Amino acid sequence: MTSPIPRPRVRRIAATLAAVLALTIGTAGAPTGSAAEADTTAAGTTPAMDCTGVAGLDLSGISGAPTQIASATVLAAADNTLGSWAACEVKGLIAPQIQFDLRLPMTTWQGSYLQVGCGGNCGVVTTGSAPAATGCTPLTSGAFAVATDNQGHYGSSMSSGLFGTDPTLKADFGYKSEHQLAVVAKDIVKRFYGHSAGHSYYDGCSQGGHEALTEAQRYPTDFDGIIAGAPANNWTAHTFQHAWNAQAVFADGTDATLVTSDLEPLHEAVLKGCNAGADGIIEDPLSCTWDPGGIECASGQTSTADDFCLTSEQVTTVRKLYSGPRNSDGKLLYPGWQLRGNELNWAGVIVPSSRTGSTSNKTNVNERVRYLLYPEAHPELSYKDVEFTTTTYKQLMRLNEGTMDATDPDLSAFKAAGGKLIIWQGLADPNISSVAAMAYYKAVQQEMGGASKTSGFARLFLLPGVAHCGGGQGPDSIDALSAIVDWVTAGQAPDSLLSQAIDSAGSGEVTASRPVYPFPYIAVNTTGGSDDDASSYTALLSTAEQNLTVDYLGSFRSGYETVSGWVDGKWVTRPGKS
Repeated sequence: MTSPIPRPRVRRIAATLAAVLALTIGTAGAPTGSAAEADTTAAGTTPAMDCTGVAGLDLSGISGAPTQIASATVLAAADNTLGSWAACEVKGLIAPQIQFDLRLPMTTWQGSYLQVGCGGNCGVVTTGSAPAATGCTPLTSGAFAVATDNQGHYGSSMSSGLFGTDPTLKADFGYKSEHQLAVVAKDIVKRFYGHSAGHSYYDGCSQGGHEALTEAQRYPTDFDGIIAGAPANNWTAHTFQHAWNAQAVFADGTDATLVTSDLEPLHEAVLKGCNAGADGIIEDPLSCTWDPGGIECASGQTSTADDFCLTSEQVTTVRKLYSGPRNSDGKLLYPGWQLRGNELNWAGVIVPSSRTGSTSNKTNVNERVRYLLYPEAHPELSYKDVEFTTTTYKQLMRLNEGTMDATDPDLSAFKAAGGKLIIWQGLADPNISSVAAMAYYKAVQQEMGGASKTSGFARLFLLPGVAHCGGGQGPDSIDALSAIVDWVTAGQAPDSLLSQAIDSAGSGEVTASRPVYPFPYIAVNTTGGSDDDASSYTALLSTAEQNLTVDYLGSFRSGYETVSGWVDGKWVTRPGKS
């Protein structure tokens, strides 16, 4: 069985590298006979009822997720953003206010269910696309029934933090909504087609990646295959990274020390200091320790376009961004930091366009400290009020981790259920440090019996030069969805993914490609061929990734999770995963 993803030509990793993970690199060209392709070869399942009849279904008795259908209408293939297939589009509400959209293929369903995650603070239902699914034939041809939701509240992206003042809505956002949607959607699928979905998949990025890991940890039998992109799973401690970055850039609480016009010359200096390739991509940024002090302005020097330098204040800012949030003893408060090489991606996220501008970092942490972190609203607080102390860290973790975090490394129940997990992230992600994903994955390896046993059901892929859930300077389009389908249905673990840069002008032309290998392997051009051609690369062990240790104030452990609900008119929280 070949991979559902085009691969570079066959290469065998040296035996000395196989101690951590045995890899067999696939062959180039279009895949043939993959399980993902097989999903679209058979005739689709004929629905057992009319689409309009779905609106009349009584779902009020679903245990733990009473549901009301708002509408059920036929969506024409030409109007379907997921692919060219007609669907029965079902819109509904799971109590108290989890809005969802479920698309049931009218003639093409091949028996599988796909649930798509939501980003930011969610608050909206967006069924426009699925992350990490570029070129996934089962998706575009209508093999899946597809659903997504608003995670239980109304709002828009990062400006919807008010829901956090209601414990029910906060719990829905923190860990409940995706499980409830899975229960409801599968029930509707069974009624519509006359039989249950054979396999179920979850695909999310950012907050959606957080949701994905929540499902693997708390509800291990909900999905057979899970894709967690750039997971915001260390949600509570991530507050400290956002606040740290904001305080580093807006050092005096007003004007920014860096603006976007500073980023390109800074990035050029980093590429030179990290010995980047001709394509300007740092393959192994964790191994680079370049220090911005090397381009600090000399006494009396003024930075110019031809002779760029950093002021002492700017050097301090950049060093802080590279160091990650720390207390007065130098202890990390979050298991990650900004890696060298992602400076261009700071624009708008960490660094504003003008000295008096704002960033999404500031907006994010402001919403958190005002409405999401404490039981009552504190509209007077901002990023400037976050203190990087052990006391503050422990307080926020105590208040939130049980509901909001998904950092449990014990995936034994998910593995025992036959579950397969792909975690992926861009190494140039400015929003969520890819170091945190590495740290979590290493904790899973330790908990699950080592690298070899873990790779049998879970693998991490890191994309050089790629920003948050895509974008950036490296090839950012992958098809992890076909890979997880093959892993689940054919037992074929993905030994590599193919990342591609696709022309943004709309031609669809692939302008660059490179393989992405499972952590801790990286793709290195050993042939002298084009950096833009995947066949130029060989998988080599990254000693920096293999030897990574992240010593932070928290820990990856089991037993922190809580479950909450109303009991006799009181909000009751108790230990437990579900």
